[in-house]
Amino acid sequence: MGCVSAVPHPPSEAEAPDSSTGRRTVAVALLLGALGATVVLLASGRTWARGSASIGGGTLPLTADGRAVTGLPAALAIVGLAALVAVFAVRGRGRLLVSGLLALSGLGAALAAVAAADDRAALDERAATATADTAARVVELTHTAWPYVTASGAALILLAGLLALRFGSGWPAMGGRYERDGSPRGRTPAPVDPDRPEDLWKALDRGEDPTR
Repeated sequence: MGCVSAVPHPPSEAEAPDSSTGRRTVAVALLLGALGATVVLLASGRTWARGSASIGGGTLPLTADGRAVTGLPAALAIVGLAALVAVFAVRGRGRLLVSGLLALSGLGAALAAVAAADDRAALDERAATATADTAARVVELTHTAWPYVTASGAALILLAGLLALRFGSGWPAMGGRYERDGSPRGRTPAPVDPDRPEDLWKALDRGEDPTR
């Protein structure tokens, strides 16, 4: 008859929690969010539309970049970057709300870019300004692919937000005073020289008892 041990066996590798999953999802979310915001900001500054206006018997070439067409994608990309950083500064319900803001900023930027992909209002306004004729309209209007590049970058921000919603509850938070298990780290009090009044005041400011 074999011996029965009351000591529990250590968990096998299959049973042990995979802490690397949290690190991987954090890295992926940071990469997607930062890359997506960079793409949106850069692509918003590129030419989205080209055309020309009739002036003085000739034509004047006109262009409009993404920020002239719509400033919404760039603004939401900045909001997304702020939310991406804020995800690691809060916990619990606050982290859930910030993660939702991150996802919504990506979704909103993508929709705004696609909706403005065939916009002509910006060039019509420039044609009216160039010709000093409020009824002037741009002709030979063409659009570039940059609005869709902007939407692709916004989709990366959206993915980062979805990762934060799904895995964010297990991500670490900012603050070096706490260990990974959430317990505060012990702090060794600085030595206090009783003959130096400035040391006594510093100890009191730290909440320490300088007489010990």
